[in-house]
This record gives sequence, structure tokens and C-alpha cells, in this order.
Amino acid sequence: MANFEQNETTRIFRMPSSDATAPDLMKSASLVVPVLSIIKGPQTGNVFEIDAPEITIGRDPANTIFLNDMTVSRSHAKILRNEAGVLIEDLGSLNGTWVDGAIVNSAPLHDGSSVQIGTFTLMYHESTVERIETGE
Repeated sequence: MANFEQNETTRIFRMPSSDATAPDLMKSASLVVPVLSIIKGPQTGNVFEIDAPEITIGRDPANTIFLNDMTVSRSHAKILRNEAGVLIEDLGSLNGTWVDGAIVNSAPLHDGSSVQIGTFTLMYHESTVERIETGE
């Protein structure tokens, strides 16, 4: 026991930055544009970048995000992006806009938020989406 008390010190180990086993993980980090990915619905797999201050969503092909299904209103919703974050607003659609399981008139989007528009389920990501192969 006495031996333990004598050696009771904190030791700090610093790995040299030139060591290949200690890569600079933040060096490759870059700012990325948020995206909406269709994870369920007729266009599953499509990914849309939220790269403008305002993005429109609807069945009309003139929308930034065109969702071709009768369950989607012509002008269904819009996404607003500014310094404070990203917000989705319903534009008086017939079937409504749902965020994380709740019907909303307007709601902030956070990394991992799910958005339901008609038969489409979209996932909002603030970082690069990685496709995982399932072997199917």
C-alpha cells in the first residue's frame, strides 16, 4: 500500500504529431452544405443540397425540390436558411408538413430531423451523408 501512495502521480503522454498513428482528424474537415435525402417514397435515394437562402418544395416542376406525387401540393413547403439555422415552413398544403412526427406550420431543422411531405420521408443532414451498403 505504501508503494502505491509513493507512485500516485498523474503522467501525461503526448504523441508526436509526426506519428502516422495520430492523424489530424480536423484537417480534412470542411464546411459542407446541408442536404435533404429521400429515404422513403417514389424517389428514394435522391439528395438535395440546401445551398440557397430559400428552397421551395412541391409537385410543380418549377420548385427547387420537385416531388412528383399527387400527395404533394404544387407549392407544398419552403426551407429558409440563414445564420441562425434552417427552418421549414408549410405553404398551406393539403396534407401538411411533418417534422419528427409532428405536423407543423413552421419548425427548425436539426441534423437527423425527418421531414414527411406526402408519401415522401426526407432526412435532413448538416454533414456529408455516407451511403451504407446493405448487401441487398
